[in-house]
Amino acid sequence: MSRKAINRIKVVLVEKNLSSKWLAEQLGKNEATISRWCTNDVQPTLNTLSSIAELLGVQITDLINNEQK
Repeated sequence: MSRKAINRIKVVLVEKNLSSKWLAEQLGKNEATISRWCTNDVQPTLNTLSSIAELLGVQITDLINNEQK
């Protein structure tokens, strides 16, 4: 059974040519935490998602996968 991608953090990082290591450093988080967000194993809090959006210069809605399947 495949897991549905809830967030698009990994996609936006690639689009911005940024690494998960960079994001971890900016947020003061462990790289493993960022990796788990990028693989949708766990989700960041809404406050953290807002911080990520600000760092990446995107709207918070750009980080959420709203694809209906």
